[in-house]
Amino acid sequence: MSVDVQLDEKIKQEIKKPSQYKVVFLNDAATPMEWVVSLLISVFKHSQAVAEEITMTIHTEGSGVVGVYSYEIAEVKAAEATTLSRNQGFPLQIRVEENE
Repeated sequence: MSVDVQLDEKIKQEIKKPSQYKVVFLNDAATPMEWVVSLLISVFKHSQAVAEEITMTIHTEGSGVVGVYSYEIAEVKAAEATTLSRNQGFPLQIRVEENE
């Protein structure tokens, strides 16, 4: 004996965009501005003009957002920039923060 079961449920599908994360550079007295500009161009793919503008924001305001990405990409870019800076002897501090 076979019984057909009918489900009349409506499942509400909620599609949530993945969270975005900001990569933030912090100003310090030891890391040269030219180095920050070069990181923004090589790692974060900014143009020379945009890289210089972001660097001035970091310098004058104490920190600046250099990019907004998915968590994985933000972490990789922050780690790459930190490693490159340490290899050059610079103490550049980089944070990854959730973008509200």
